[in-house]
Amino acid sequence: MEEREGDVRWDGLCSRDAAARAAALEHLGQAVLRRGGAAAAPRVLARLLLLAKRCPFRDVREKSEAILSGVQELGIRIPRPLGHGPSRFIPEKETIQVGNEDAMMHTLFAESFATLGRLDNVTLVMVFHPQYLESFLKTQHYLLQMDGPLPLHYRHYIGIMAAARHQCSYLVNLHVNDFLHVGGDPKWLNGLENAPQKLQNLGELNKMLAHRPWLITKEHIEQLLKTEENSWSLAELIHAVVLLTHYHSLASFTFGCGISPEIDCEGGHTFRPPSVSNYCICDMTNGYHGVDDIHASPTTTESVCEVEALMEKMKQLQECRDEEEASQEEMATRFEREKRESMFVCSSEDEESAPTRDVSRHFEDTSYGYKDFSRHGMHVPTFRAQDYSWEDHGYSLVNRLYPDVGQLLDEKFHIAYNLTYNTMAMHKDVDTSMLRRAIWNYIHCMFGIRYDDYDYGEINQLLDRSFKVYIKTVVCTPEKTTKRMYDSFWRQFEHSEKGQTTLSPLPLLTTPSAPQVHVNLLLVEARMQAELLYALRAITRYMT
Repeated sequence: MEEREGDVRWDGLCSRDAAARAAALEHLGQAVLRRGGAAAAPRVLARLLLLAKRCPFRDVREKSEAILSGVQELGIRIPRPLGHGPSRFIPEKETIQVGNEDAMMHTLFAESFATLGRLDNVTLVMVFHPQYLESFLKTQHYLLQMDGPLPLHYRHYIGIMAAARHQCSYLVNLHVNDFLHVGGDPKWLNGLENAPQKLQNLGELNKMLAHRPWLITKEHIEQLLKTEENSWSLAELIHAVVLLTHYHSLASFTFGCGISPEIDCEGGHTFRPPSVSNYCICDMTNGYHGVDDIHASPTTTESVCEVEALMEKMKQLQECRDEEEASQEEMATRFEREKRESMFVCSSEDEESAPTRDVSRHFEDTSYGYKDFSRHGMHVPTFRAQDYSWEDHGYSLVNRLYPDVGQLLDEKFHIAYNLTYNTMAMHKDVDTSMLRRAIWNYIHCMFGIRYDDYDYGEINQLLDRSFKVYIKTVVCTPEKTTKRMYDSFWRQFEHSEKGQTTLSPLPLLTTPSAPQVHVNLLLVEARMQAELLYALRAITRYMT
């Protein structure tokens, strides 16, 4: 990984070879400290701070810390991290501290660092569920860096376009850096109108996939594939669609888990000295409080009652299902009722916030956003999963036009959907499949997708209103997600899991935040699959 900033070179630090890292560290230290620290620009110091805190290789952490100390001894102010860990919603004490991870997690961290050049906050939160993280990193690496129809700078620019639709400056900033690193033209970053017409033409599909995928038709596909010299090939379009849906859903995860800015990015560090209490009044107004205040919870008694009530509902529903199966007509009626009711679940009471200029310049039509598909007299036909499903149709189309990606996505969908530790709070050997299916199918129901073999009456039994508000916000308008929403669902898991040490051989999974992160993985994968189904169905209709 070759990177320079003035006289400073960062290549070699990501190597798995200790000798190569040692040579790179020696060169780095000399470059920063020579000429009385003249090379120690703020960006360089922020990058060193990131390495000191978040590099999985101990030698890199220690040397980066030593270089920063040397700069400080020269009388130059060095930065310090802002916030409390990788997430604003999850107490730092519940997350893995880099350097304290077990062997399996270290391998994941090292792989992420070697391929991305950083150990980002998304990874540090996703590691609550290592099996999923491994699949996620493998898929993302393939999409961004392995052989494929699109050039590397196009891939990162499409990531910027997709993340910007949800005002996700976290992802936009990461991909701006990656776009420039692979040789992207800086002029494109001044606004979408400065990018090639071919990428501008993708703007319509981007906004519809992000906000109203049910409106995508084969005519939209035809327009992209038949635009003279700016046309897309089918393989290129599949690659672009997968990237768009990947980053729309990753924006949902970023907001849904309250991912903090990276240490070396704007908002992740400060050069101001710490105040007496180690945080200033601006931290409090931005939602940062003392660690003990971050995760207020109900009493243990209330928690136990809530989780046991949920388990009792699951048991009763299973008994009813065993005794009598609803007719197809009744199942269809229950789907329509749930679809209609989902429109009255408000994702946010707040007024619409205009996207900031630095993000909105990467997409067109800033007023276009999520609208329920049946509002204002508009009727969108139900998407029947039996007529077009991921397993029977979407998977093979993607794999044919972009080899191996269908397999990678299929693996990731299955891991997220089937992920379970067979526990609910203090209860072991619990089958949670009914609850997981209710969450997945509720999301698809919000997108107008129906499974004929599912009783949608179960959703209202298992998902309360605050949970539905959270789901709809994270999936449809993730930029409006608040910590209050995050704290309001599945409160029953918080205190009761803290004393549970046999949940999993991984200590991290005993923390109260593991179930919430698991829910977010379900949400983002269900969302991604729903978007993909609409786009792939339109492509299939165009091809036939």
